[in-house]
Amino acid sequence: MEFEEYRSYDAVGLAGLVADGQVSAAELLTVARDRAAEVNPRINAIVREVPATPAAAPSGPFGGVPFLIKDLAQDYAGLPTSAGSRALRTAKAPAHATIVRRWLDAGLLIFGKTNTPEFGAKGITEPELWGPARNPWDLTRTPGGSSGGSAAAVAAGIVPAAGANDGGGSIRIPAACCGLVGLKPGRGLTPSGPATGESMHGAAVQGVVSRTVRDTAAMLDVISGGEPFGPYAPAMPSSSFASCLGQDPGRLRIGVRVPSAINPTPDREAYAAVDGAVRALTELGHHVEELPTAPFDDAALARDFLLTWFVYTAWEFDEAKRLTGAGDDSFERDTLILAAIGRATPSVDYVDAVQRRHEHTRRLSTFFESFDLLLTPTLATPPPRIGEFDLPVALQRASDVLIKTRTAGLLRYTKIVDDMVDKNLNWVPYTQLANLTGRPAITLPLHWTADGLPLGVQFVAPLEGESLLVRLAAQLEVALPWADRFAPV
Repeated sequence: MEFEEYRSYDAVGLAGLVADGQVSAAELLTVARDRAAEVNPRINAIVREVPATPAAAPSGPFGGVPFLIKDLAQDYAGLPTSAGSRALRTAKAPAHATIVRRWLDAGLLIFGKTNTPEFGAKGITEPELWGPARNPWDLTRTPGGSSGGSAAAVAAGIVPAAGANDGGGSIRIPAACCGLVGLKPGRGLTPSGPATGESMHGAAVQGVVSRTVRDTAAMLDVISGGEPFGPYAPAMPSSSFASCLGQDPGRLRIGVRVPSAINPTPDREAYAAVDGAVRALTELGHHVEELPTAPFDDAALARDFLLTWFVYTAWEFDEAKRLTGAGDDSFERDTLILAAIGRATPSVDYVDAVQRRHEHTRRLSTFFESFDLLLTPTLATPPPRIGEFDLPVALQRASDVLIKTRTAGLLRYTKIVDDMVDKNLNWVPYTQLANLTGRPAITLPLHWTADGLPLGVQFVAPLEGESLLVRLAAQLEVALPWADRFAPV
């Protein structure tokens, strides 16, 4: 099989070819590896090889399909999970993560691990350990994060889908940057074990990025469901997610909001993305209504999200040091700053932020009494340029002094934190809502900018709304097809 033919199929399609004997798993893996050898030096998506031996007669719904997993919270037994950190570069995982075991059981051929920022703590993928991942649509731009390596690999045609996870937008942000489908499942639907019952109080979940809604749905079918060491058994749909493809979602009531408290003036391309989606939805018969205000306190939610993120980074930092004995010099400057701020946060403030999630959830639930879905841009701006979020040199030097004197926690009381918050969330103010409230959300590649860059739109659904999201996404995929648009890399 030649690459151009390989790229024209999604994962479900490739699995069908293998099952019918039209192509072997070994042939597919050769094409995927050859494509990786060709483009990975330019996009830096894959950071570690994984041994893969194709079976002569692959089994499972994705039997024989090449696949990549993220080098964060997707452990492969016997190989390190670096989480983008020098401290963890050689720390080998004792067992497969449940999510990885389910992918293997589904017949996927995992042959590599993908780039991610240190501890997945940023919406970009530029770790010092591996270097920046680059967007196949424009190599000067970020593919987003923290699943940026996975999204870049899929957009470049190395694999049709790849493992991802999402604690604040880390599936949806890179999918939007790279012209892909990215569904964040609701809290607890996909497993986090065996290393943990649930990550970030359930805000972080496992999933994939893909080119087609069909792959996203079929992948969700193979990874959904509880596990013995999980905190609870999730409610499962009465029928498969794949069976939702082609089903009429009905006439939906959709509320639309573009401005946010973090970015009151999004880029005109963000408005254009939503306008195009609204036109398509209206033509499909849905009721779409612009919201005069956000259906939740987005400024408060952003503060609560970042406070808990700082504290969680401090815990991850300390856990990595306990596991490896690494010193401070094994971590990035930004991580040291975030960890210091988190460590300086009073425990009562942390619990306050966690408890306020219930208030955000109640407000969103009230919104869903009148609407079926919330529509926003996924990004407030086109994908930023590589290095755009580097700290200014003067701030780097000041931070180094504070870190060395163990007083970096004082940054919590300065404008520096506000500046960091504004700069890092200004372009992605929409995604954290679904994480803190535990609701499912999906980004779809419905818009490309005048410069040819993807910019997705996001739909947030109520509890158990994954099936609805799949039905609507499949309807929009027919109305505004995107799978035959390929990045120029």
